[in-house]
Amino acid sequence: MHRTLTVLGWASLYSILVVGPLVLMLIGGAPRARGFWIEFSMALGFLGLAQLVVQFVLIARFKRVTAPYGIDAIMYYHRQVGTLAVLVILAHPVVLVIHEPAMLSLLNPAGGNWASRTGVWSAIALVLLVLLSNFRRPLRLSYERWRIGHAVLAMVAAGLAVAHVALIGPYVTAGWKFAFWTVFVALGMTALAYPRLILPLCEKRRPFRVVEVRPEAERVWTLVVEPVGHEGLRFEPGQFAWVKMESPFSIDEHPFSFSSSSELTERLEFGIKEVGDFTRTLPAVQPGARVYLDGPHGAFSIDRVPSAGYVFVAGGIGIVPILSMLRTMIDRGDRRPARLIYAVRSLENLAYRDDLEALRLRAPTQLDLVYVLEQPPEGWTGETGWITRELLEKHWPRERITRDVLICGPDPMITSVDSAFRHMGVPAARLHAERFDLV
Repeated sequence: MHRTLTVLGWASLYSILVVGPLVLMLIGGAPRARGFWIEFSMALGFLGLAQLVVQFVLIARFKRVTAPYGIDAIMYYHRQVGTLAVLVILAHPVVLVIHEPAMLSLLNPAGGNWASRTGVWSAIALVLLVLLSNFRRPLRLSYERWRIGHAVLAMVAAGLAVAHVALIGPYVTAGWKFAFWTVFVALGMTALAYPRLILPLCEKRRPFRVVEVRPEAERVWTLVVEPVGHEGLRFEPGQFAWVKMESPFSIDEHPFSFSSSSELTERLEFGIKEVGDFTRTLPAVQPGARVYLDGPHGAFSIDRVPSAGYVFVAGGIGIVPILSMLRTMIDRGDRRPARLIYAVRSLENLAYRDDLEALRLRAPTQLDLVYVLEQPPEGWTGETGWITRELLEKHWPRERITRDVLICGPDPMITSVDSAFRHMGVPAARLHAERFDLV
């Protein structure tokens, strides 16, 4: 009940922050009526700008904001609604030009007046922001460069938008209205700077050091760290943290899931797959190197999903948060039954197999392990191919208790497995997933 009220509370505040600024513009009297379409265009502009500024808060990693939903859901929402906010802002001049074609000349970035130029430049910055976000990988733009560009373009766009509002809008002729928009956008920019300036100052006082980096499978490593001069970090099994090497102010940071038990806070482990420039350097990291953590984050955890038993489905590196949950259950003496269906491409990609088998032997109750290989070696007697509905039905527990399903892996696998379970009659409320693609 508490979590539901928290979710509703934040959702209500979000709605107020998005719609409230538009309502405030009408206080104290609106300007002389100029026709429906012009007023509609103005409303679109204010609404889109407010939505854009609130996005800065959503991605600032405020734990009290993200905890009820999970930061993966927040990031997914940000990508979708951020794009929608930009489209709403772009609709503002489009509606004006359709209504009064003579205004088309004002869309010239080098023409018009300062009021129109700041608006056009802001719109160009927003379009570039969306394009770079959606085509970062095809453009082979590194995560670090994209991240800097994303923040700079967002701040430039917001600043120019405020200037545009001040120069062109009769709605802000009252001094307090312009002051409101200035403060509103400034707070949004502060939120945008929070994880880059304020959080690192806190992290600097709580460093960790590398204990070891050990191989687990082909291109999969475990990073082991321990706290330096503090009690460590408490987390829920299944959560993750952003990891930075050497400096808390480094722009080179990446989200990695904990693979260790949440009962062991003095020695933390992360499961990491080589997928980019940063992760390829892990084998060269030396013991004693400084590490800084921003976390924990995420809502994908058995601690958030009370159930009589679990079915875990992992694809590839998606095994990492599930491994943390299994280790935690066994360290707690948890007697609830669990079944893991774990799919990888080949036997060489089957990470943590020895650990999983050891957990099965230690489990105080039933822990079933089902391995699925897309490219099995000769003599393999386990499951092969993909995780299909037929395979899930074959390995679905037959006891009378009701189990929850936790799924983690590549997006296509999650979508397919989720659909298969729904067709099997598993209620949507009992299906829980985490997607790794946060950016």
